[in-house]
Amino acid sequence: MLDVEAIQKILPHRYPFLLVDRVLELEPERRVVGLKNVSANEPFFAGHFPGRPVMPGVLIVEALAQTAAVLMGDESGMIPMFMGIDKARFRSPVTPGDQLRLEVEVLRRRRSVCRVAGRAFVGDNLVAEAEMMAALVPADAVT
Repeated sequence: MLDVEAIQKILPHRYPFLLVDRVLELEPERRVVGLKNVSANEPFFAGHFPGRPVMPGVLIVEALAQTAAVLMGDESGMIPMFMGIDKARFRSPVTPGDQLRLEVEVLRRRRSVCRVAGRAFVGDNLVAEAEMMAALVPADAVT
C-alpha cells in the first residue's frame, strides 16, 4: 500500500534508521501492517554480534514504533514522538535474511496521544511484542 518514498513523506527517519520498508495494510485510526527486510548489510550487525548476527531487540521495538507512527502520522507537519514502552517481550532472534512483519493496532487514542500494541513476526513466528505510547507534536518543535 505504501512504499518507502510514501513512508518518508510521513516519517522524519532516513537510512540507516528508517526501519519500515513497506506498508501492506493501513486502516486509519485502527491498525497497520508493515514490513522490514533485514539485510546482512545492516550497520548494527557488525557489532551485534560478530559471527552470530542478531538484530537488537530495541531496534525491533523501534521498527514497531515507526510502523505505529505511519498509522498516527500524516503530511501535516505533526510527527509522533515516543513516550513509553510497556510489556516488551522478545521471543526469538531476528537474523540477516529475515523479513519482519510489523503489526500494530490502536488500543486507545485521545487527542494527540496514542497507545498501541505491536507484534513482530518472522513468517508465522512471533519474535517480539510491546505496548507503546506516543504523542503527536509539531515537527518544528523537535528540530
